[in-house]
Amino acid sequence: MEATDQDTRDDYYLELSSDPIRFESVSCQTNVFFDDSKQQVFAVRSGGITGVLVKGPNQNLSFRMEDKGPVISIKFSPNMNILAVQHNNCSVEFINYSSITGLDNIEYSQSCKGKNATILGFVWTHGNEILFVTDYGVELFQVNSEKHNVRLLKCLSLGVNWFIFCPQSYLVLLSSGTIGNQMQTLHITPGNLHKLTKFEVEVGVAKPGKLAVYERDVALTILYGTPCIILLRHQPSTNRSTGAASVHVYTVHKMTTIKRSHVLKLDVSGKFAINVVDNLIIVHHQTTKTSMIFDIMLPGVSDGTVMHHTSVAPVKSIKPYSLKIPGTTLSNEMYQPCQLYSPNWVVFQPNIIIDAKLGCLWYIELKLESLVKFITDKVLLVEFLMQRTNTKYILIHILQNFMMQLPISLMDMPIIFDKLNSVYRNYLENKIQNQMGTPLQNNTKSSNTVIENKYKLVLDQSDVYSYILSKFPENTIEPKMIVWVLLEYIRSLTEHSIPVEHYLHELVITTLVQRKAYYQLHQLLQYHVVADSKPLACLLLSLENLYPAAHQLALDMLKRLGNAHEEIIEVLLSKGYILPALRYIRSVGMVDKVSDRKFLEAAKATEDATLFYSVFKFFKQRNLYLYNATSFIKGERYQPYIQHYKYLFEGTDNACNSDTNSNVTISS
Repeated sequence: MEATDQDTRDDYYLELSSDPIRFESVSCQTNVFFDDSKQQVFAVRSGGITGVLVKGPNQNLSFRMEDKGPVISIKFSPNMNILAVQHNNCSVEFINYSSITGLDNIEYSQSCKGKNATILGFVWTHGNEILFVTDYGVELFQVNSEKHNVRLLKCLSLGVNWFIFCPQSYLVLLSSGTIGNQMQTLHITPGNLHKLTKFEVEVGVAKPGKLAVYERDVALTILYGTPCIILLRHQPSTNRSTGAASVHVYTVHKMTTIKRSHVLKLDVSGKFAINVVDNLIIVHHQTTKTSMIFDIMLPGVSDGTVMHHTSVAPVKSIKPYSLKIPGTTLSNEMYQPCQLYSPNWVVFQPNIIIDAKLGCLWYIELKLESLVKFITDKVLLVEFLMQRTNTKYILIHILQNFMMQLPISLMDMPIIFDKLNSVYRNYLENKIQNQMGTPLQNNTKSSNTVIENKYKLVLDQSDVYSYILSKFPENTIEPKMIVWVLLEYIRSLTEHSIPVEHYLHELVITTLVQRKAYYQLHQLLQYHVVADSKPLACLLLSLENLYPAAHQLALDMLKRLGNAHEEIIEVLLSKGYILPALRYIRSVGMVDKVSDRKFLEAAKATEDATLFYSVFKFFKQRNLYLYNATSFIKGERYQPYIQHYKYLFEGTDNACNSDTNSNVTISS
């Protein structure tokens, strides 16, 4: 670990990564370069032979190359087989590289095609393709490492002030025009350049010879899967005291058009820097040494075309950080506090902060467990967490706390359940469509919903049941509150056309019975608030000892289901209601399908001779109806019942008459 916690207060929601990438700091002999495509830091030492140390997130390497003067830029190709080095303003040199043999001794170069053009920078794109950006336009080349040559693929003429490149989306933003407010975006595909719609940034009166928009105030990134241009807008110097600086977010639609879609209100002026972490825009303010956090997917205030947002949480500083200074022994190690928001900091997208003087590269990270404490709006907090990665158990913990806060959180729960189930419903729809291979409806609303929900956490019924609804603490919450929450969740599922799992209904019923809320239970079943099901009917039967009326409620439910004849018969027989069971099988046309031995055994167990007589005669009549004979099938299975009948009624058939209420006959 490179850092120690010297401030134990949990009062920060942003922190620097604990194990930074360390590199040789900038000095008169060492220049430092950063390739944001591969996130590699190059420390280049000059003097006779140029030594290069490369530090990255995955590997470190070092090599030497001939000193040809100051290095302007240096970058490896995507597959690390070619090193590109810029020594002057009109050409780039290439050297083949192997992890085994190192740099090749054959160099080859490419000059920009534009006459009198100056190379502003270059970026590797797809494979061995490289893009030169000059003040006269862009040139796309293919570098052939085997033949040691370079071939022009595409070029575009355009006056360029500066550019930025997004390696994730392969978009290049070019600033053009005399004051730099005309923006041309290019989408780079293998071997080609595609123009997007040009747009113009509205600016005030620019100073003569000054650009209205600078590279340092612009970032290219991806938010929720959509390429975005983030532009910092300063107030004119005469009005800066009003503190009305803002961030404008332009959204790239289908790699064709660009539209301003969001404005982030900063309320301060001065120097800013922008990072993106987990689809959140982090705005660092150097003057106050604080950071703000924005989520464009959360609700804002619309002016009809643009959505305006404020910071999700109160403005806070990054957590204090100390850097480990090696000593002569382990016991002599010391920790040096780092200056946060240092003038030496350079910010790269999406989440990188570099201090070249200190020789550190950090990743800015979210402390979600701390951040949730600063978002007081319960609905907003849930929506915020649903849009973060790896927050399932944080969200569950938050929802558990909401349950503990009843009835304070009572009014928020319906909205929260609806937000959870809206995402859950879309997840189920997409799952079905993927399984069936059916395409989504071809409309904007549908595609936008799919994109939005792709980045949202799904809590299904099983999660909500297992971690939240079944975890109510004993005797701390009023029973009616618990029932209300359960029914509200079921209501939300139903309104979103999500079939309610039987265990949720079971939880409602057991909760009501345990709390002796029998009247409420009866009402819920009577008005079908709780859906009929076989598992639910069985649960009601099991609760008969606590609530005797549950038996009849279960029978009524089974009858309503219409496909639970076997279950109803079993219930009636288990309770000794044998004649009602016979009447039931006759009413539903199952006389020829039921097991006669099951009925005979149940009748025998009652030790009621009259009842056994009626059942025995009933099935003798059935035998006559089915087989044209009253006798039972020969075999050991029927002998106990035949013997029992003979024991009770041998020679008394004519004398033994059941009363009419217990007599059951088969209707033809």
